[in-house]
Amino acid sequence: MGLFKGKNALVVIMLALVLGVLAYIVLRGNKDVGPIVPETSVQPISTITPVTIDGVKIPAKVGGSYIQINHNGEWQDMLIKGVNLGATKPGLFPGEMGIAKADYLRWFKQMGDMNVNSIRIYTLHPPAFYEALLEYNSKASQPIYLFHGIWVDEEDMVASKDVFIGHTADDFKKEMQNVVDVIHGQVNLPERAGHAAGAYKADVSSYVVGWILGVEWGPTVVDSTNNKHKGMENYNGQYFRTENAQPFEIWLADKMESITVYESDRYQWQRPISFTNWVTTDLMQHPTEPLETEDMAVINPNLIKENPSYKGGYFASYHVYPYYPDFLNYEPKYTNYIDFRGEKNNYSGYLNDLKQNHQLPVLIAEFGVPSSRGMAHRNVAGWNQGHHDETEQGNIDARLFEDINHEGLAGGLLFSWQNEWFKRTWNTQELDNSDRRPFWSNMQTGEQHFGLLSFDPGPADKSIYVDGETSDWDSKKINPIQLNGSSASSTNQVDGQASLKQFFVTSDEGYVYFRLDFNRTEQPLDWSQINTMLLLSTIPNQGQHRVPGDSDLTTEEGIDFVIDLKGDKTSRIWVDSYYDTDYFTYGHTLGMMPKLDYPKNKDNGIFHTMRLVLNKPLTIPNIKGKPIMLPLESYETGLLLSGDGNPNHPGFNSLTDVALNAKDHVLELRIPWQLLNFRDPSKHETIGDIWGKGLGASEIIKEIKMAVVTYKQDWMQQKESPGSGASIYTYPQASDSKISSSDMYRYQWADWDIPQYHERLKKSYYIMKDLFGRISIKH
Repeated sequence: MGLFKGKNALVVIMLALVLGVLAYIVLRGNKDVGPIVPETSVQPISTITPVTIDGVKIPAKVGGSYIQINHNGEWQDMLIKGVNLGATKPGLFPGEMGIAKADYLRWFKQMGDMNVNSIRIYTLHPPAFYEALLEYNSKASQPIYLFHGIWVDEEDMVASKDVFIGHTADDFKKEMQNVVDVIHGQVNLPERAGHAAGAYKADVSSYVVGWILGVEWGPTVVDSTNNKHKGMENYNGQYFRTENAQPFEIWLADKMESITVYESDRYQWQRPISFTNWVTTDLMQHPTEPLETEDMAVINPNLIKENPSYKGGYFASYHVYPYYPDFLNYEPKYTNYIDFRGEKNNYSGYLNDLKQNHQLPVLIAEFGVPSSRGMAHRNVAGWNQGHHDETEQGNIDARLFEDINHEGLAGGLLFSWQNEWFKRTWNTQELDNSDRRPFWSNMQTGEQHFGLLSFDPGPADKSIYVDGETSDWDSKKINPIQLNGSSASSTNQVDGQASLKQFFVTSDEGYVYFRLDFNRTEQPLDWSQINTMLLLSTIPNQGQHRVPGDSDLTTEEGIDFVIDLKGDKTSRIWVDSYYDTDYFTYGHTLGMMPKLDYPKNKDNGIFHTMRLVLNKPLTIPNIKGKPIMLPLESYETGLLLSGDGNPNHPGFNSLTDVALNAKDHVLELRIPWQLLNFRDPSKHETIGDIWGKGLGASEIIKEIKMAVVTYKQDWMQQKESPGSGASIYTYPQASDSKISSSDMYRYQWADWDIPQYHERLKKSYYIMKDLFGRISIKH
């Protein structure tokens, strides 16, 4: 029975039309300033209406090459433009679940502004995540879709090297059921150590467009499982089956069946499904791979088939980075591949091969490079694992996504949204305290700095920026160190510019900062002519007592590090050869570099440059039919980069170590804690006596003792060595050419358990925002 008739009905209809137009305007916003929507993308919608097929609701399905979303009754391909979202922030380990709803809402807004259409999480997040996602999507013109991971505890699996025994399968199944209940807002999970818990009432099932099960499966586990269960019958379930599959693939099919049965029976929902895979266990053979484990096992997604009863569809998902495994740098069919730009491109070459070898759509679930100071692997084209400033990071990330799109893959999920302080990297993990990683930012560790969102150390309103300006030091009210006298320590003519006027030191959760104010003259400061050494003593009863160079200067306190400032591209930090962890590990312990007799002796008079190893010696097989032998690969991480370290300046370079204000005669620098051999600066823990107690040696110190020596460049002295014979001033004053321990300056800082930090969107964020706004599917 109608409620409105005649004129009343006409009024209601007109009013509805007006309100509809107004609502459309509000939802669309100003088209001139809103995000760019490619013609082939799904148009902005405020709600998702699942499609019901044979009594099963699906929010999305898998098409020929892409995930598809239903819009106005039509299935449309969607290029996945996404990010991976971690489960933590500074000061917390992932299992501590410390991200608040306000954090999620702020991040979702920033992601939406960046034109992200999808995010992926690896495991259950706290209820706040799902509440925030539902709240954001209910108001957004373009929702953010979710690929939900199901975490598997690897400890039992790795110990047994067999996924069919132990608790792995049962725990995995229970976790899948929990996640299904969570996305439907139908569960109250009790407190569990290392897991999210609480009342999950937000139903986000309409926005979950895919399951991605599991982790990067260890090749030894895959290989061992297959060998232990040879001859296993193929799987034949209600929703999935296998054909000519290996046992590990059969196990995965069973897990896909488990989550599907549970959600179909309990909620009458299905959705696209996949499992995590990576280059290490891909289905192709790589004859130039030097490491056996990187090509020993295969997980072939093609051997798992979906039955007609499964409506959501099945896709493959891979983690693909451009720099590892090593065959990516040597396989000719990749390194010689010509991309859409007309350039050689090993990444595109691999993606092309991956696409050609799959009978189902392929999503690149992880890709990217970090904006860390430290580096862990090189790429043949320079897309390395680290040592990129934020602009380089963004340009490389954008390039990789363009490759993903042009090779016809389903899209990509950038790793990652936020920096993760708790992470480790293979070539630095033995140098820090694993129990304290979340409490400080280690710029030497690449894995911590993949994010588009940086957690910069220190409070936002009192940060020190290495840019040559001093107002930040003033606002933080940092007092200068009392220089307590200085003297000319040689008969060379004293240059007025070499006189130190003030000396400052401070630190935060990422760096130790130094500021040197030199005596001002009419001429700009030329730091290539007037050089400076900062002498640092960090650990008692070690160090060199002779100041490097040809002078007769000595110190009563042993010097562990020399920061030698001698101009652009030639400034670096040096370490006492006795305290050089690089030589101790790869020379003395592993025998991968020439043996040296002197480092084991204290006070041997020799400093070393500071290096990070990128690869142990390798034999690359099958290069033009023959193997090639590669020596230990490393690079000088102690080389100091001059630039502008202020993110508010147009010339900002996030890798800046040193900044010169030549006009005001000010030199600023920052040194990452790990470059001073700190394991955990929050507790004053350094690496200890490595020759006496091994690489795991640890010592708690009270302070850093310091002295400053200015000198003029002696052109007879090699540029790649610290100091010279033409010393001018010493601070503190030397007596009889010796700097006493009692006179040295002391820097002390307080312990912390709650790190201070502030969020900042990196330059790479804005580069990816531009790309995601304009890129569309290439047909």
